Amino acid sequence: MKKVLSLLKSYRKEAILSPTFKLLESLMDLLTPLVVAAIINKGIVHADFSYVTGCFLFLIFLAVLGLMFSFTAQWFAAKASVGAATDLRQELFDHIQDLSCEKLDTIGTDTLITRMTSDINQVQNGINMTLRLLLRSPFIVFGAMIMAFTIDFRCALIFALAIPVLSVVVYGIMIISIPRFSKVQQSLDKLLGTTRENLTGVRVVRAFCKESDAVAEFDRQSEELTRMNVFVGRLSAVMNPATYALINIATIMLIREGAVRVELGAIAQGDLVALYNYMAQIIVELIKLASLIITINKALACAKRIETVFDVKPGMSYPDKKLSETADDTESDSEVEFRHVSFSYSGSEENAVSDINFSVKKGQTVGIIGGTGSGKSTIVNLIPRFYDATEGEVLVSGRDVKTFPEGDIISRVGMVPQKAVLFEGTIRDNLKWGNENATDEDMWKALEIAQGREVAEGKDKKLDAEVHQGGRNFSGGQKQRLTIARALVRKPEILILDDSASALDFATDLKLRQAIAGLDGDMTVFIVSQRASSVRAADLILVLDDGVVVGQGTHDELLASCEVYQEIYYSQAPEEKNKSGKEVLA
Repeated sequence: MKKVLSLLKSYRKEAILSPTFKLLESLMDLLTPLVVAAIINKGIVHADFSYVTGCFLFLIFLAVLGLMFSFTAQWFAAKASVGAATDLRQELFDHIQDLSCEKLDTIGTDTLITRMTSDINQVQNGINMTLRLLLRSPFIVFGAMIMAFTIDFRCALIFALAIPVLSVVVYGIMIISIPRFSKVQQSLDKLLGTTRENLTGVRVVRAFCKESDAVAEFDRQSEELTRMNVFVGRLSAVMNPATYALINIATIMLIREGAVRVELGAIAQGDLVALYNYMAQIIVELIKLASLIITINKALACAKRIETVFDVKPGMSYPDKKLSETADDTESDSEVEFRHVSFSYSGSEENAVSDINFSVKKGQTVGIIGGTGSGKSTIVNLIPRFYDATEGEVLVSGRDVKTFPEGDIISRVGMVPQKAVLFEGTIRDNLKWGNENATDEDMWKALEIAQGREVAEGKDKKLDAEVHQGGRNFSGGQKQRLTIARALVRKPEILILDDSASALDFATDLKLRQAIAGLDGDMTVFIVSQRASSVRAADLILVLDDGVVVGQGTHDELLASCEVYQEIYYSQAPEEKNKSGKEVLA
């Protein structure tokens, strides 16, 4: 809630003017019963129709003035609430962008989406309603009581007794309902997570004929959310009949006492009508207040959930850019070096990789191979500092990656992840993610190296061909080639291909590796692959097994000494095993 309040400081003027104009509108409402009482006591009783006409015109004036105050208050409230919600959403998005991959993995995508959409919308609605009604409703309630005392003290005591009782009922329901709203939003998180999984994995669901199971799980979570909403709704619904009952009891007491006072001549008939109107105003405002409290409860619960995301620290610290500029790359033969590096993911007791040691010179090609879950992707993710090593050091150009200023290390790396991700737009837009200043010549050259030139040329608009969300109008192999081209457009010092050619046929994969090897310059290349043929020509091959490097060297060296490499290679090329006459070591 502190974050929301801090953002409202930018809209201090609107946050003050909105309730101010609402209070002026309320003042018009409080004056109305007095005018009605005057019409009855002076105009009707004395048959003074000119007086009645004047009072009637004055009532119209109060109504028009109140309407203008209401419109003005609404405008300021909308400006403050929408502006604060926009700023909050932007700050939340910026904060999420600063979070490390480890923190993002821990929080979860579904939770973050709910925070940025549903939760912020609830906060926006809560701010709007608060600015408009939080002061107006109590002002009308207590103002009506004060005006009642100006009319008749004995009748006003009924107001003084009813209002505290009503406050206790409303406040009690509020205390009980606030925690329930938080649980409702948590249940919504789960439902959104299930929905997202089913939509993104719809092909898998259909392939295994699990549609009925997916529907059943969705129904179960929907029923749970519905049940919680119904419980909270019933709890909130108690407020209206409870307040109605109390107000009606107070109204009956007021009319009875007022009738006696009129009979005794203590007050006039118009005064009793005014008292009744004030009681009616209290009823209306308490109904509004009950609705407002429900809205505020939801907004507070959502604000706390948003605050928990802001409380998550980025997880990585970076040195000051000015200080880091003086720390140039040290003279080193190694472009990338791992020194006794171990890493474990958050919440895991075991290391994903352990005691990794290797050194790569500038311009060399490194192949990383191993079984599924052996830690191949983990190693390359440590180079651009997507994660920080738990133990040991990762060095680039002789410097620990932790000494680079924010954005510096990643600017040197061209990363092609396992899952090819394209963004909605055009081929040109996606390639410019690698380098926003890239020329058409640069993009065509990158496409040619990535074996993706034919992909772009096959489209009517070439580089301006449309890319649908997630690149769903391209095949898996086409998406991989475009993502490789995107990385090459950057002209990186270090190129990481994280199993990014898995959808390519062997011939295209070979052409890709040959084209990358033929590039001018000293680009260091890391190739993560399940295919032995993809890493065979690498200057250095790292063989991983259960997070440990069990062999490193050239293809020939590993084929002669590494059992794991032998198993992988001969399983993929059995004819080579037959030619060599060698058996895989057991």
